[in-house]
Amino acid sequence: MTPEQQAEIDAQRAQTHTTRRATAPGMEAHLYTAYPVLDHGFVRVIDYMGDDAAICQAARVSYGRGTKAVSNDEGLIRYLMRHWHSTPFEMCEVKLHVKLPVFVARQWIRHRTANVNEYSARYSILDREFYIPEPSALAAQSQVNNQGRGAALEGQEAARVLDWLREDSDRAYDHYEAMIATQTASGNPQQGLARELARMNLPANIYTQWYWKVDLHNLFHFLRLRADSHAQMEIRVYADALCRIVADWVPLAYAAFEDYRLGGASLSAKGVECLRRMLAGEEVTQESSGMSKGEWREFMGVVE
Repeated sequence: MTPEQQAEIDAQRAQTHTTRRATAPGMEAHLYTAYPVLDHGFVRVIDYMGDDAAICQAARVSYGRGTKAVSNDEGLIRYLMRHWHSTPFEMCEVKLHVKLPVFVARQWIRHRTANVNEYSARYSILDREFYIPEPSALAAQSQVNNQGRGAALEGQEAARVLDWLREDSDRAYDHYEAMIATQTASGNPQQGLARELARMNLPANIYTQWYWKVDLHNLFHFLRLRADSHAQMEIRVYADALCRIVADWVPLAYAAFEDYRLGGASLSAKGVECLRRMLAGEEVTQESSGMSKGEWREFMGVVE
């Protein structure tokens, strides 16, 4: 972040406000702080509403903040999570400021259950900031998953890919600047291409920013998919940063989510039947399971 941006954040964090609404101490500690992600990205909390007690209050439709016994609230939250009762979790909301590469944003925006306002490249000029992976993040195409990675690239091939990524990014941005400029490199005047057209030349690894507001239920759904080990690394690191924030915001709800969603598993009817047969001592194979090879591989990944 630039010194000016950091000064603005420091000024925001220095302010305090008197309020009657419920606050979460864990989230108060995170407000406005920009947590670095990837090489130029970040996530930071701009505002939030609700806490663990708000979930229980909504579930009971009560006037108070919950029960006197924390264990009762914890038990209720775990029951709600276990039985997929989502509405009480929708009573909590968070508004985030996220800086991320465009190709990550295009994955992220598929979660259509949020309110989003993105930086306008029609109105403003994008910064010369591109995501360039660490060498360890460069990998070949997976041989078993069409949307996954395999072994890491090595030696000259890895170096060549990194050089191309840097060179192509810089060349595209040089042309972007030249197209919108009102004079040529030699100083001759020109009209300059409209920003809304010049941006089409920029690669998908350039950084964008947005405000993203979402309720806790849909945030949990996002995290269940994007904090999973199978998610693309470049979006998973954002999800991991959000997990740490949410764990401080609603610790009871996050613990239940971590137990039942992140750490849990779902089995099909065939999977349950195969598990019963295995527990009864029967040797079950893919051929006798009634599952496809892909289903069997995923099933064995759970039971093993």
